[in-house]
Amino acid sequence: MKERSLLTEMHRRMLRIRVFEEAIWEAYSRGTIRGLAHLSIGQEAAAVGACLALRQDDYVTSTHRGHGHLIAKGGRLDRMMAELMGKVAGYNRGKGGTMHVADLSLGMLGANGIVGAGLPIATGAALSAKMRGLDTVALCFFGEGAANEGVFLESMNFASVWKLPVIYLCENNQYGEYTPYQKVTAGERIGLRAAALGVPEVCVDGQEVEKVYEAVCTAVQRARAGEGPFFIEARTYRYRGHNVGDPGGYRTDEEISAWKARDPIALFEKRLVETHSFTADEIAAVRAEVAAEMGAALQFAKDAEFPQTSEVTEHVYA
Repeated sequence: MKERSLLTEMHRRMLRIRVFEEAIWEAYSRGTIRGLAHLSIGQEAAAVGACLALRQDDYVTSTHRGHGHLIAKGGRLDRMMAELMGKVAGYNRGKGGTMHVADLSLGMLGANGIVGAGLPIATGAALSAKMRGLDTVALCFFGEGAANEGVFLESMNFASVWKLPVIYLCENNQYGEYTPYQKVTAGERIGLRAAALGVPEVCVDGQEVEKVYEAVCTAVQRARAGEGPFFIEARTYRYRGHNVGDPGGYRTDEEISAWKARDPIALFEKRLVETHSFTADEIAAVRAEVAAEMGAALQFAKDAEFPQTSEVTEHVYA
């Protein structure tokens, strides 16, 4: 049985992602945050299960839907919120915004607005670790849409040839923007493309945090032992639209309801009680703790300063 502290942390981090994303939705609705944001409400188990199987010095690359990945890796809600509000107290002094959060101290090499861009970055980080003789691994989050980018096969082929310590984790949330992935992605499952390159693959229930965690633990063990890359497809679902401006209308209410019936947080809380002997009071205490943290993070971000116009060209690379 998993340690109680690990189970509690799984619960806490999934809740932190959920309340953060809900706060972002409300902030955009009120005009506190401008532009677009891509929320991962419903996908919390994939991020948390994966990142809790890593060490702090292991690398992670993210996507345009990256808030949850940084939070799952141990990121702070207050600095995340400040970043999205464009404040200097944010992770990137308010200059990265929603799609470019990063924290090198946590191994978070950055979210990215380009589909599939994290694939070669993670592969390069894994190559760096191998060349330096480290047992560090790299994990790349990407969506099913990125599996149709050429860089997907290029990166995985390179990693397989060189036996690099990299884990490719596909968060298959069923839709590439507004299009069902089955309409644009051939084959029984995406992992068969990895298998064709000699990369072991597995498909897991992305709504079950413990199943994701176990799959990534297996991949990490192989990577640290020098056995090369691993591919994981986590089948999940985003409750909200592609972004906060998504007009909707392309998914049925029945489909959304069916996935919400398998909400990752509700499923895990049920298992905590029925399988791991947690009490309702313990679950409520973590919920209260996270709600208080989110409230403090919002206040922190609101009180923080905007950057001065004089630094517009600082921290920018040609």
